[in-house]
Amino acid sequence: MARPADPNAKEALGAAARAEFARRGLVGARVEDITAACNLSKGAFYLHVESKEALFGELVEAFLEYLGECDDRRERDMADFFAEFGAITRRDLEERTPRYRKFLEMETAEDLRVLEHMWAYRDVVGVLLRGAQGTKFEGAIWEITDREVERIKQNFDHFQGEHACRTDIPPEIFGSLIVGTYVLLGMRMSRMSEKPDLAEWTRSLHTLIREGSIPPEQDPETRSSRSLS
Repeated sequence: MARPADPNAKEALGAAARAEFARRGLVGARVEDITAACNLSKGAFYLHVESKEALFGELVEAFLEYLGECDDRRERDMADFFAEFGAITRRDLEERTPRYRKFLEMETAEDLRVLEHMWAYRDVVGVLLRGAQGTKFEGAIWEITDREVERIKQNFDHFQGEHACRTDIPPEIFGSLIVGTYVLLGMRMSRMSEKPDLAEWTRSLHTLIREGSIPPEQDPETRSSRSLS
């Protein structure tokens, strides 16, 4: 009769594997070192996972799943916000109106959730960026970034059509700016041992990225023509 898998052992193997992946890369990490780090046998390892690549794949899936949830929630919240309050204008920004403060609170909360998640998975991000050469995960980070750029591009294009953001910036450039910034922050996090002030990072990101996309005030003639249409 097969021995049932111990869920605590799976958690211990996962933690040990993450440390080995971060230290040696996916190719250099050895199953025997992973199991030795948590006082388990190689048999216990293969009782829980098919291979070290499969284990790393589970980590990547968990990382992306939560990011997807953040993306979906952000899109829903932004659509609901614009439907209820309308688009943020340059006047809202300059005067820090109540609806701008509400928008700021909503966006910074989501940005902080993303950065906290990236910090928790900084080792996985580091392997994707520089430790997956020679494996099926080589290039995976760029496939992920391409998908994210396309998603943000489509959203930005939609909001441009609703006059909810600047219309003089190509959506692909805006998407590349945001995704590229997060990729570089992920790389930086992967090399840090002490947690930075992520709330301050969030505030800075919002100032640079979000406020820079708010549309400029329209001249009176343009506003008048839009109100008559």
